[in-house]
Amino acid sequence: MTHSHPGRVGQRQHRYTHGHDAATIASHSARTAADSAAYLMPILAPGMRLLDVGCGPGSVTLDLARLVAPGQVVGCDNATDALDAAREAAAQRADLETRFVVADALDLPFDDGSFDVVHAHQVLHHVSDPVQALREMARVARVGGWVAAREADYGAMVWFPDVSGLREWRNLYQVVARANGAEPDAGRRLRSWATGAGLTDVTFSTSVWTYADPERCRWWGESQALRYSGDAFAQQARASGASRADLDRIAAAWRTWGLSPEAWFALPHGEMLAQVG
Repeated sequence: MTHSHPGRVGQRQHRYTHGHDAATIASHSARTAADSAAYLMPILAPGMRLLDVGCGPGSVTLDLARLVAPGQVVGCDNATDALDAAREAAAQRADLETRFVVADALDLPFDDGSFDVVHAHQVLHHVSDPVQALREMARVARVGGWVAAREADYGAMVWFPDVSGLREWRNLYQVVARANGAEPDAGRRLRSWATGAGLTDVTFSTSVWTYADPERCRWWGESQALRYSGDAFAQQARASGASRADLDRIAAAWRTWGLSPEAWFALPHGEMLAQVG
C-alpha cells in the first residue's frame, strides 16, 4: 500500500528552537558527513536512493550524495531559508542532481518504500513527536533499507572552564526547547524512541564532537554567542522569562569561554541505525 498526500505537507507546525538566523545556518553549514554521519557511511553504496530529513543548509546531504552517486538524494526541511542555502551550496559544488524540497518530518510527502536510506541528523530533538518521525522515516524506507538518526544530548554536554553563564545557557535552552514541545536530552532516548516506533533490528552507538584547540574553540564560542543572542532564540527566551540582560550575559560567557587557553567542550551524540523489516 502506498501513502502519498502532497498538499498535507506542513500541516503540523514545529518551532525550531535555534531559529534560522545567519549564525545558525553558518554553524550548520560547517557540518560534514565525516563528523556528523560516520556511523552511517559504512553501509552506503553507489546507486542508493537516500532521503535526508531535516537537511538544513545541506552540507551533510551533499556529502552523502557524493557517497551514493549516481543514486538520487533528496533533502527535505520545513524551513525555506535553510533550503535556499542548501540549493546555493549544491550550485557551488556543481551538484545538479540532489533535490531539496519542503516537507514535514511527521508527515513525509513520499510513497512507502521510496528510499534505500532515510537519515536525520539532530532533527528528532526538535520535533514534537520523535516516535512519529521515526515511523514516517521507516515507512518511506524500503524493506531491507535503513533508518539512521544521530541526536545531541544537552544534559550530557561537558565543558571547562566552568563559566557560570554556560550553565545558565543550558538551563535556559532546555526550558525553551521543552516549551516548544521538544526534548533536548535526546541522545539517551534514541533506544526508547526506536522501540516506540516499532524498529527492532537496531544498532546503537555514540560519538562526540570535541572543541579543544584554540581556533575551533574561538569559532564555537562566537557561533554560540551569535546564535543565542539572535532574534529567533531571543524571542522564545523572553517568552520563557529571560531578559535581554540574561541573553547578553550568556553571549558574553560563550565568548569568554571561547577565548580561554583552557577551553574544552564535549558534545555527545546518540546514534541509531535500523534495518527495516
